[in-house]
Amino acid sequence: MSEYGLWSLLPPILTVILAIMTRNIILALLLGIFSGSLILSGFNPFVAILDVIEERIFVQTSSSSNIQVLLVIMCIGGFIKLLDVSGGANAFAKGMIGIISSRKRAQFSTWLAGIAIFFTDSGNALIIGPLFRPIYRELKICKEKFAYILDSTSSPICILIPFIGWGAYIMGLLDQAYLDNGLTESSFTVLIKVIPFQFYAWLTLAAVPIIIWTNRDFGPMRLAQENYLASEIKEETPKAAEVEAPPLSLFIVPLTVLLGLIAGFLTWYAIEDSLTSSHIRSTLILAYVSAGTSSALLMLKYQKVALNDSLNTFIKGTESMVFVVIILIFAWSLGSVIKDLGTAATISALVGDSISPAALPAIVFILGAVVSLSTGSSWGTFAILLALAIPVANTIGAPLYLTVAAVLSGGLFGDHTSPISDTTVLASLAADCPHVNHVTTQLHYALITGGITFLTYLLAGYYPSPWILIPAVLVLFFTIQLIMGKWGASPDSHQPQPSI
Repeated sequence: MSEYGLWSLLPPILTVILAIMTRNIILALLLGIFSGSLILSGFNPFVAILDVIEERIFVQTSSSSNIQVLLVIMCIGGFIKLLDVSGGANAFAKGMIGIISSRKRAQFSTWLAGIAIFFTDSGNALIIGPLFRPIYRELKICKEKFAYILDSTSSPICILIPFIGWGAYIMGLLDQAYLDNGLTESSFTVLIKVIPFQFYAWLTLAAVPIIIWTNRDFGPMRLAQENYLASEIKEETPKAAEVEAPPLSLFIVPLTVLLGLIAGFLTWYAIEDSLTSSHIRSTLILAYVSAGTSSALLMLKYQKVALNDSLNTFIKGTESMVFVVIILIFAWSLGSVIKDLGTAATISALVGDSISPAALPAIVFILGAVVSLSTGSSWGTFAILLALAIPVANTIGAPLYLTVAAVLSGGLFGDHTSPISDTTVLASLAADCPHVNHVTTQLHYALITGGITFLTYLLAGYYPSPWILIPAVLVLFFTIQLIMGKWGASPDSHQPQPSI
């Protein structure tokens, strides 16, 4: 046990409780940091305030590696804004509409479009929603099903991509947590190794096509579809194929530049030099700035948008990431407080042999889900729990990659089911679906995936192999088949399917 004893547990516990009660991640993190500084300063509030500013925030902000992370995140925000304003992603989504002629194809196309537009979890719903909404009306697919597919392809795909904002943010948290615990592995390497263990994201992405393939729904979703068909909506709406969109090159060219530069530079570094964290971050900055430049040049060519206006758009995009930057700085500061207090040693001493290290990932998954469900923020959950779970896992000998993945999966599961999550709200908005309806109909499907994810983490704690994902997907497949066969119903049994 650390020299501060049980007091060392106060900052993480207080942070979690405040996050759940106030639903304000920044306030929770700040007060958690202050409580730790108060303990370290001998309960002198003035010295504690100075410690928060000088020894936590200033030190973490001035770290060269942390500054690199913040610059990467801001460049990503600028590029996403440019891609959104140019309409490139809209052009891609419109291109998907050409293959739609049935309910299944409409839903599969939505799923594919959601996976392809992986740069932003909120942006893809707002892009895909208006384009596909008329198709769903014409084919009489309920808005609740549309919102479910949008919500199930936004965050789950983003968390699996290491070179977008989600990846940069998570790597920033991993960098500091690993440094604080004397671990030397690069955050990029850790994140790549963690990807196969992110069971909730993989299973959620797999559940959507499985459910579509059954051509059935159950529970509140089944009722919503039956009510929608019974309402016999006959309002005239323009077909999505008639929606004008910019050239597809506005999406393809920047994406090609981005992926080409990332692949090229990382390969070159791996061959000619060591693939350090600085090399990865410089690659991401160069790739996103170059992709943004290509987007600006295409906007000049096709839309006559001046380069100066595109630069202003890029800067506005960087400004949108300020909230994320603040969370990162506070998360790093909380991690440093937890390290100085010896919280992990205290937890290890208290836990002793009462909890098997193999059970920690499953426990962390549940804790992450509770915090994220209550706060509506998966990113805030990552900031709170990674700083705590990594030192605990390292101290008691739990599978480290699996524990990190469990934090990410738990945060994602809670965010997916939370009525106050921004992605949940945006999915409702994009599908023009009453928000309460979306939350209640999606919950049953998410609980199936979440339950299987929990069991997978329990099993993986004893057999930590990424191949365990394969039987997990099979269990998911047969579970959905069983549920749909017993309680599900097909919309075709209520009304003949129209064609476009």
